[in-house]
Amino acid sequence: MATATQTKYEAVIGLETHCQLNTNTKIFCNCSTNFDSPPNTNICPVCLGHPGVLPVLNQEVLNSAIKMGLALNGQITRYSKFDRKQYFYADLPKNYQISQFDLPIVEHGKLDIEILDKKTKEVTKKTIGVTRLHMEEDAGKLVHAGSDRLAGSTHSLVDFNRTGVPLLEIVSEPNLRSGQEAAEYAQQLRRIVRYLDIGDGNMQEGSLRCDVNISVRPEGQEEFGVKVEIKNMNSFSAIQKAIEYEIERQIEAINNDDEIFQETRLWDESSQKTFSMRQKEGSSDYRYFPEPDLPPLVISDAQLEQMGKTLPELPAQKLTRYIEEFGLSAYDATVLSDDRDVAIYFETVVAGSVTAKNAANWVTQDIAAYLNSNPDLNINQIALKPEMLSELIALIEKGTISGKIAKEILPELLEKGGSPKAIVESRGLMAITNPDELGAIIDRILEANPDKLELYRGGKKKLQGFFVGQIMKETGGKADPKLANKILNQKLNG
Repeated sequence: MATATQTKYEAVIGLETHCQLNTNTKIFCNCSTNFDSPPNTNICPVCLGHPGVLPVLNQEVLNSAIKMGLALNGQITRYSKFDRKQYFYADLPKNYQISQFDLPIVEHGKLDIEILDKKTKEVTKKTIGVTRLHMEEDAGKLVHAGSDRLAGSTHSLVDFNRTGVPLLEIVSEPNLRSGQEAAEYAQQLRRIVRYLDIGDGNMQEGSLRCDVNISVRPEGQEEFGVKVEIKNMNSFSAIQKAIEYEIERQIEAINNDDEIFQETRLWDESSQKTFSMRQKEGSSDYRYFPEPDLPPLVISDAQLEQMGKTLPELPAQKLTRYIEEFGLSAYDATVLSDDRDVAIYFETVVAGSVTAKNAANWVTQDIAAYLNSNPDLNINQIALKPEMLSELIALIEKGTISGKIAKEILPELLEKGGSPKAIVESRGLMAITNPDELGAIIDRILEANPDKLELYRGGKKKLQGFFVGQIMKETGGKADPKLANKILNQKLNG
């Protein structure tokens, strides 16, 4: 008896990403964007929407939007406008949000991502379309307080300090097909935001917020399934896990003939599940209309050309250059280009005329290990400045000190800084490069270990490592490795 072929499904995923900008003042007024201020102190009649006030666009917000649009290879709209997005919530004092609806500042962009297959270790490149990028203001913040056995709180307090903080909303095309792809897309967006220095991109602090729109459909079907939105994800790992869970939930619902509703769901980290929050609104529910208090934006070719000149080298460009110019592996290039400050540190080290591969090894291994054990520090805060790391590597490459000596003085350099060369000279740590001196040391070691010497000459060649270790022990790691090995080989095989 033939069995029915089990239907295979594919996910259709798009991301709406809100990027908080790092301007000093809000998008339409001069209030500070400092989040360390006491509640409801960075507010004014403009961001609270009092009658008769007039908003004025912060020029830096527009500049940031154009930079991000150019970095995403998008079309900068020459004529755009602001709109009022109507909805009613306790942390939105105006009962509307100033955003952009049908004429956003950027359209038709794209973002290249790389997906690593953990089984085959192969990397697949994929281009994700960016539908639009627009500017808007943030809402306030509700703080739920008190203690209630059932509801969890007895009352809520509102802080309007965040009201009017500038945001860029970036909407992707539904080109993503897995949680892994979505997480990589979000990480690549954050890299660009940080490289442009328009925001810090910290998901844990809410500076980068991603909402996922996801549906499933049978493979080969063009029509989309019912779209569900997921909110409340504060890490890239949570994005991937929430999507993977929701794909399974929707497929199971379809197989059980259960209805899937267009709704907004929340991700619960503790249970690793999504749960329903509310029915999803459509764009018509927001009753958009043009913002009457802000004039349309007209961008000239001269402005675009000038903004294009201010763009830095972006992470994807750095990654390619590190591979092609420095001959680094794809892994090293990826690690070094992931963070703008790390990339600058590495390039400063290489500028000291040391080998790029050696510089990469020290930054991705020793420096990275130190930062991992000191999570409160970033690479700009460590005492070992890049120029001094370059000096340390140069001492090794010139044979002035051995790698062992460099590792021994590294902890002091990381904690206190200073000149590696000065430390080496003051402590007499220079490598022993005199052939006669090294020869005499090696002779003593061979004489002290006649049994090992006999075994070596009898065919146990691995014992050479033993003799090298004895040389380094005898010299306190100061023996020049190349010269010591050369002399040792001559005496062992002579």
